[in-house]
Amino acid sequence: MKALRLPPANFRVKSTEKGRFIFDPIRKKFVSLQPEEWVRQHIIHWLRDFKKFPISLINVEKQLVVAGTSKRYDIIVFNPDGSIHIIIECKAPEISINQNAFDQIAKYNLVANASYLMVSNGMEHYFCTMDYKNKRYDFIKDLPEYTL
Repeated sequence: MKALRLPPANFRVKSTEKGRFIFDPIRKKFVSLQPEEWVRQHIIHWLRDFKKFPISLINVEKQLVVAGTSKRYDIIVFNPDGSIHIIIECKAPEISINQNAFDQIAKYNLVANASYLMVSNGMEHYFCTMDYKNKRYDFIKDLPEYTL
């Protein structure tokens, strides 16, 4: 897999007759190692080991109903009270980050009401805070570390 602009990690990867798989510490199982999954696992590692978010507050690939349609988010980080702190959209490294990616995460956030948004393809990372009063997001340099 392609080297990303995220901290390297020692992942558990296995090959079978069905392909390559990577162990997801959130789902606690091996999942198909596709380019987007490679990015997702690096971001989980970064959130846990560098941003210090407890693994118990991180959720991966669950369903979210937006305007009556089921959508699947990549990563959500919760606050200890159960509200959503960060919603993260992962793209494969060869997918350019464009307005469509931000529109997608903004739609998810209509339901999630997260404090922060992140969009990444493993090579480029964009971070935003939400300004609900003025109905916009403001770009920031990085996500803050976890604090109680």
